[in-house]
Amino acid sequence: MNELYELVKHHAGLYYDEDSPEISDAEYDALVRELRQLEADYPQYARKDSPTQTVGGEVSSLFAKVEHSTPMLSLDNVFTPDELENFFSRNDAEGFVCEMKIDGLAVSLIYEDGIFVRGATRGNGRVGEDVTENLMLVDAVPKTLNDAPSGRVEVRGEVLMTWERFNAVNAAREAKGEKLFANPRNAAAGTLRQSAKNNHVISERGLDIFLYYLVDAEKFGVTTQSGALSWLAEHGLPVQTAYKVCDDIESVNEFVEKWHEERYNLGYVTDGVVVKVNDLTRWPEIGATSHAPRWAVAYKYPPEEARTRITDIVISVGRTGVLTPVAILEPVRLAGTQVSRAGLHNADEVARKDIRKGDIVNVRKAAEIIPEVVSVDKEARTGNEEVFAMPERCPACDSEIVKLPNETAYRCPNRASCPAQLTESLKYFASRDGMNIKGIGKSLAKHLTASGKIHKLSDIYTLTLDDFVEALSKDKVRTKSAENILAELEASKSRTLANLITALGITEVGKNTAELLTEHFGNIDALMNASEEDLAGIEGVGEVTARYVHEFFRNDDNRAMIEDFRAMGFRMGEAKIEAVSSDGGLAGKTFVFTGALETMTRDEAGDRVKALGGRVSSAVSKKTDYVVAGDKAGSKLKKAESLGVKTLTEAEFLEMTAT
Repeated sequence: MNELYELVKHHAGLYYDEDSPEISDAEYDALVRELRQLEADYPQYARKDSPTQTVGGEVSSLFAKVEHSTPMLSLDNVFTPDELENFFSRNDAEGFVCEMKIDGLAVSLIYEDGIFVRGATRGNGRVGEDVTENLMLVDAVPKTLNDAPSGRVEVRGEVLMTWERFNAVNAAREAKGEKLFANPRNAAAGTLRQSAKNNHVISERGLDIFLYYLVDAEKFGVTTQSGALSWLAEHGLPVQTAYKVCDDIESVNEFVEKWHEERYNLGYVTDGVVVKVNDLTRWPEIGATSHAPRWAVAYKYPPEEARTRITDIVISVGRTGVLTPVAILEPVRLAGTQVSRAGLHNADEVARKDIRKGDIVNVRKAAEIIPEVVSVDKEARTGNEEVFAMPERCPACDSEIVKLPNETAYRCPNRASCPAQLTESLKYFASRDGMNIKGIGKSLAKHLTASGKIHKLSDIYTLTLDDFVEALSKDKVRTKSAENILAELEASKSRTLANLITALGITEVGKNTAELLTEHFGNIDALMNASEEDLAGIEGVGEVTARYVHEFFRNDDNRAMIEDFRAMGFRMGEAKIEAVSSDGGLAGKTFVFTGALETMTRDEAGDRVKALGGRVSSAVSKKTDYVVAGDKAGSKLKKAESLGVKTLTEAEFLEMTAT
């Protein structure tokens, strides 16, 4: 039991505090269940500090502590129909609500008179971390409530990362040779718990949130959990649609069975079903333990693994030249889909697991989406298996590969003409955050690069209707599609400079960083000629990103490509307008807008500042010169006051910027 105490605490710390688990959820659950059973069998040896009696993890010193008004408890897990039946027998209720169990980071949101004023993590259940500033950067968190009641409203839910965003984030980390996130839950937790100096990462990664608990619901006339979910949705708070009011146990079991497979069609990770007594008025009577309520339970689905053979290990070349080994599998059905490939991350990971061509392996879908090799059945080896070794030359262009210091990744350095990198770069260039060119996906990008007609990104704009028809005919797509793509290409020339900077695919530069660079420099020439020190001095950019940007624009081929875009009529930004006078201008001044303005939108007010040589930021810091507070100004105003930043009314702002 003592050994299990330490083992469970160790893995709980990695999961809750470090956001970097070493074992799967199923393996962790098995350890906890074993410990619970021993404590039940030998209560005389149970310890008061047992991890079975605690909630969550420790509170990080990066954040201020927040004491929860009512404890944020965890949930007890059950794993079999019989254990779920025991929950029903303890709760003789007339109705239940079934909700999908979201694998995210539990948070509490507090609104005052409809304005979001504070957000906190669960922490240890009693005390959490104040992550208000970071939650302000999560677009999915409503900053105001619809038809808001007066006074305080507290709601709770889960911050999460969708499968789509998780794939994108890990792909970016892999391209830089960084350690991958184990699953979306840890990616979401690691992202939200960024320190203030790195919180620009939060906007880049695009977190989401679902709310499911209304604190003091009866105060708002709500007496059922289903009514609470409806109340949350009516007031503009995101609620997942995968829930159901169940009148009896049979209906609960049907819901559990239905979503065993259908959960894979959701855009986010779930690992079970939460079953709650619907009648909120009975919850106090039913009660809770020190760590979990008795009126709810989480039924967890068993982890799904499959056994198959690796028939080959091939190399995939990414947009930034990173070489990734990929296992080709004998097709096997897993988590609702047919799986024939599994990413192996990097050469170090292959060596650590001793994965060989011809091995019999167990595979699963990490976070229910990414196929991964869990283990190798070494007892099944025949001696014919082949040990894997990274190639010395790029399989796409035959360039000699390199391994940079302090990186696990091997790279093809031929950024200019490697067809694999060009294909991925072209797909990224056309993406929604880039030039938003509908119709250009990986298949078409591959056809175009293989045709030899595209050698750099700007070449896509030189292709003719016949070029696209020829490439699309392989996919049996009509000429009309080619005409649509040409129209999309022409329209893309009017996209913003921030779109173009994003589309270039500079390492570490996503949409938000591109907007910061555009906001700071105003035009492409100023950006291209900026020193590394100037770039690093921009709030929210940092030294690493500055180095990548500087190196990109020192490359003659890249600068020539920018000139191609300029000649084609792309928007290259505007020359920065200096202050109208030495005493009335805004050169060097940073403004933040909060609340609703009456005479103009925030964007219009921001344009007014920029026209006078000033700068607009989305976050308040010591470097902020003015905060303009409109109606229902929120936490930004409070932070400005705490930092001693000058605040202006809308009238004062208009007077200051009058010309």
